[in-house]
Amino acid sequence: MHAGHLKTPVDAGSAIASALRTVNTEQAGLTALAAALDNGLAEPFAQAVQILSGIGGRVIVTGVGKSGHIGSKLAATLASTGTPAFFVHPVEALHGDLGMIARDDAIIALSWSGETLELKGIVAYAQRFSIPLIAITAGENSALAREASVVLNLPRAPEACPHGLAPTTSTLMQLVVGDAIAVALLEARGFTPDHFRALHPGGQLGANLTHLSEVMHRGEEMPLVGLGTRMPEAVTVLSKKRLGCVCVVDADGRVAGIVTDGDLARNLNRNLAEATVDELMSRQPKTVKAQTLASAALGLLNEHNISALIVVDEDQRPVGVVHFHDLLRIGVA
Repeated sequence: MHAGHLKTPVDAGSAIASALRTVNTEQAGLTALAAALDNGLAEPFAQAVQILSGIGGRVIVTGVGKSGHIGSKLAATLASTGTPAFFVHPVEALHGDLGMIARDDAIIALSWSGETLELKGIVAYAQRFSIPLIAITAGENSALAREASVVLNLPRAPEACPHGLAPTTSTLMQLVVGDAIAVALLEARGFTPDHFRALHPGGQLGANLTHLSEVMHRGEEMPLVGLGTRMPEAVTVLSKKRLGCVCVVDADGRVAGIVTDGDLARNLNRNLAEATVDELMSRQPKTVKAQTLASAALGLLNEHNISALIVVDEDQRPVGVVHFHDLLRIGVA
């Protein structure tokens, strides 16, 4: 019977102990990798980033097996952070996909041993057309390393697999080096949240990168009253605008305070018919700029346990109001 079909009871303590061994073993691998980046791996890493930042084409990532899966993730990370990239399977490359690689491209090849036979076609192609080849491997003297323009030689560390067979620590180190390359290129290019949003328009990530100027209530939708306004009038504005607050402005149109529905609830024992907004308002309301990211606005709302923010210009004049529900609507919260 196949081992995967065996029904054996799982002891919770043993499972947790196994998980801790895995985490500790892989953590030791990352520690070794960090030490290598402080030593012999530093120069080739910098060379690799320099090559990749200077090409006119795209980054081609390749590998087979678990290294191939890591390579596919690396290509996706590069592409999403401003470095045009895609994954080419080395076997498919032998059957026509070599045509996807241009002379102004660069290649990143992942192979833990550096002796992966399936990579020979792409390696030979890189040599033939003088395409830069960056090897991510632990085989310092391997066939792949000998043909590469730059070798990122990773330290050998024990696999988390107790038999030392399943790629675990090794693939984690490949993953982290790939992320390090992507982030270094991102920073070198001055890649901003606006660039990031252009490549991630959907889902919560795209929502988090939305500017408040795109979702705030402005103009006639803003609940505004002046200093000295009596509370009945302010309550009418609060009820009509339905944002849970009114922004109080001074004679120059600058933000002077805010009155929320919570303030009303806390003052129900008072004769509000005779009160003015000056008596109930919070005099230092939380304000933000129109270019604030939605994710940052959500953080402010949560930090101060409030439901709305006043959006102001450089002169502290209100230009909009953003409510928690606005962020919920676009998928941030």
